[in-house]
Amino acid sequence: MNNPTQVIMPIAIAIIMFGIGINLKFKDFSRVFLHPKAILVGLGAQFLLLPLIAFLMAWLLPLAPLYKVGLILIASVPGGTASNLVTHMLKGRVALSVSLTSFNSFGILLSIPLYLSLAIELFLHEHPSEISIGILDTFKEILFTVVIPVVAGVLVNEYGPQRWIDKSRKPLRWILPAILFAVFSYALFFAGGSPKVSFFENVNLYIPLLFFNVFTMFLGFYLARFTGIRHDGAFTIAVEMGLQNSALAILIATNILNSPEISLIAVIYSSFTFFSTWLIAWFMKHHLKHDVPNML
Repeated sequence: MNNPTQVIMPIAIAIIMFGIGINLKFKDFSRVFLHPKAILVGLGAQFLLLPLIAFLMAWLLPLAPLYKVGLILIASVPGGTASNLVTHMLKGRVALSVSLTSFNSFGILLSIPLYLSLAIELFLHEHPSEISIGILDTFKEILFTVVIPVVAGVLVNEYGPQRWIDKSRKPLRWILPAILFAVFSYALFFAGGSPKVSFFENVNLYIPLLFFNVFTMFLGFYLARFTGIRHDGAFTIAVEMGLQNSALAILIATNILNSPEISLIAVIYSSFTFFSTWLIAWFMKHHLKHDVPNML
C-alpha cells in the first residue's frame, strides 16, 4: 500500500500552486520570457553557484564523508513549492519564481547525477552505480503539481468572478502556508521513513547548513543586483537559492543511495529553511532596497 504522504503531498502542492496562480496574469509570465535576464541569472546561480559553494564547504569542513555528500545533494535539487509560496507571501516576482522552479526541476535530470557522482567519488572514494532521475516521472510531477494548477489559477484570475477572487486573496495568504506547514509536519514527524532529528545531537550539522542557507541567499541577491536585475527580482532569486526541494533530496538519499546519513542532512535543512529564508528575504526586501536602473 502506498504511503499516504505520496498522495497527500502532491494534492497539497497542487492546491497551493492553484492559490498562487490566482494572483497571477499571463502577462506576468510573458514579462519573464520577453526579458529573460532574471531567469537566466537565477538558473545559472542555482545550477552552478549552489553546487560550487557546497563542494567548497564539503572540501573545507571536517564533516563525515556521507554528510558531505548530503550537502552536495541539497545543493543539487531544485527549489520547491515552498520557494514559490515565500515569494508570494513577500509579494516578489511570483511568475519568475514559478518559472525558475519548473526549469530547474527538468535540469536536475543532468545536474543531480553529475554532481552526486562527483561527490561520491571525491568524498567516499567509491565509483557510484548509475544515478538516474526518471524523465517521465519528473515531467508528470511538474505538469500535475505545478504547471496545470498554476495555469488553472491564472485562468480563474483572468476570466473568473473578480469580486470573489479579490475577497479570496487575503485569506489565501494565511491558508496556503498553513496547508504547506501541515503537510510537511505530517510527512516529517508522523509518516515515517526519515531519521529523527535532535537539535543538540546535530548542532555540528545545523551550523554549516545555516551558513550555507544564508550565504547562498546573499550571493544570489547581490549577483542579481550586480547584473542589473530589479530589487523584486533579486530577492526572488535569493529565495530560490535558499529553499531547496528537501523532499526530493530525502527520496534520493533513501531510495537510490540507501543512506540514512545522507538523508539526515536534507531533513535538518528542511527543518529550518522555510523560516530562515522568509526572514532573510524579508530583510532583503525592506532593508536592502536601493535605487537601481529599471532593468529586468
